[in-house]
Amino acid sequence: MRKIALLLFASLALACNENSTKKKNGFDYNRTKKEETKSSQKKTATPIDLNNTGIGPITDLSFPASIDETMAVEGATAFKQKCTACHKTNAKLIGPAMKGIYTRRHPAWVMNLLLNPTEMLKEDPIAKALLKEYNNILMINQNLSETEARAIAEYLRTL
Repeated sequence: MRKIALLLFASLALACNENSTKKKNGFDYNRTKKEETKSSQKKTATPIDLNNTGIGPITDLSFPASIDETMAVEGATAFKQKCTACHKTNAKLIGPAMKGIYTRRHPAWVMNLLLNPTEMLKEDPIAKALLKEYNNILMINQNLSETEARAIAEYLRTL
């Protein structure tokens, strides 16, 4: 009988001690993670627009059926030197992935963004949406010539 009473007293004292410790700290820390709602997980993707040619010197651009391999090699070199700090071919980095760009954007739009990023980011609705999507990080004007921009555009076709 004495052992049972002692066991009951010990378990009661232990239970009371745990509750008093929480009260002494003045707060209750809950380690459970709050569930995110579907609306908070939903990201607004930039719309696909193949008709918008952008703002800049290029009013229209159509690619020939075959890829100009020499121009694509020059474009690959220029892309590696000037674009890879912010862009990867297959994944998002500071800026969007470049693979499949022409399924989302008109070729003239791409050229105008390469040649005229400052004005495009201020006035073009797609460029402004991309700016917002990528945390307002501006695309740096690389001061490309039309020849360099066209070579990069040709390289982007190969991705």
